[in-house]
Amino acid sequence: MTSPADMPVLFDTRTAGSNGRRVGIITLNTPSTLNALSLSMAKLLDAQLGQWAGDPDIAMVVLQGAGEKAFCAGGDLHSLYQGMLDWRKSGSNRIQDNSYAAEFFKVEYRVDHRIHTYDKPILCWGHGIVMGGGIGLMAGASHRIVSERSRLAFPEISVGLFPDVGGSWLLNRVPDRAGVFLALTGAPLSAGDAIHAGLADSHLPEASRDEVLAALLARDWSDQALENHGLLDTLLAGFAQPAPAGPLQQHAGLIAEICAQERLEDVVAAIQAIDAGDDTWLARAQQTLAAGSPGSARLGFDLQQRAAGMSLADTFRMEYIVALHCAAHGDFAEGIRALLIDKDRKPNWQPPTLEEADAAFAARFLEAPAWSRDRHPLAELGSH
Repeated sequence: MTSPADMPVLFDTRTAGSNGRRVGIITLNTPSTLNALSLSMAKLLDAQLGQWAGDPDIAMVVLQGAGEKAFCAGGDLHSLYQGMLDWRKSGSNRIQDNSYAAEFFKVEYRVDHRIHTYDKPILCWGHGIVMGGGIGLMAGASHRIVSERSRLAFPEISVGLFPDVGGSWLLNRVPDRAGVFLALTGAPLSAGDAIHAGLADSHLPEASRDEVLAALLARDWSDQALENHGLLDTLLAGFAQPAPAGPLQQHAGLIAEICAQERLEDVVAAIQAIDAGDDTWLARAQQTLAAGSPGSARLGFDLQQRAAGMSLADTFRMEYIVALHCAAHGDFAEGIRALLIDKDRKPNWQPPTLEEADAAFAARFLEAPAWSRDRHPLAELGSH
């Protein structure tokens, strides 16, 4: 079963070993946009993963991206921007009436949650750029591969959003509260740092990808998902190599000290006070924070705190409401305009200062539309 070559997502199944079990292969296929995730792509992924979940012949799934530059650089911001413009022209003041954003975030988060809770092994090859929505697809996979070319990041502060796709839950689990630093600075992670942060599992050379796929297809897979997880663990261990520590680990003590502070204002001041010297990673982190949306900084910080005691499903439900608010009256449209539409890189953030983007400001983004819990568009995620 092979999709036409011009499809935005390619699906294939290949017979493995000698017992008739099959490996499902998914390839994000829009390399010209760095495989940015569109609504149509998310729908295709959700439908196929659902079908393969119930197919006893599918033993495991491989998720990868076409091209050399990226697994997935994030969501399709151009379409989200057009949806925001259309909603504003409609005159509605109901955040759920932004039909494109409402559908996009619902399907994207549903796919992400499906991957997190998938019984069968999913091997995600996170090569090149893996940002935002790309991390959403990769983070829940049972076996997350990074290579020497991988660069992972949550860059949402630069476009007026917040680390969504479960980012509030994921970043809250990074050691030493370093997830706060990553949300505020969009700092990129190397392979070693991605593994340290809990966003990846194994470091394999990019040149070994074809050999790994061949080994997958040579294996006799079981009809038991749990056993196949173990088989895949063993197979990948034969290819894995140590990953050198990156800047996140090299500056672990400094970042832990900064992010141990309870007030966002104190964390931001401490980051800006770092003497970066000739350390380009720290200097760029400072620059990104200084240029980023104060509202996004507040949301990223507060949502991590809220997610600390929440299930993943509840985190997605919370983020869904916040994302719709961002698409309605936050800095999201302005950030996309400045970065991708007019490309002037001069966003007019509102509020313009962190003092004005206070806890009361963030609380407004948590106000749910008039639906009860059992009618929430992501109610089907259950309690996991």
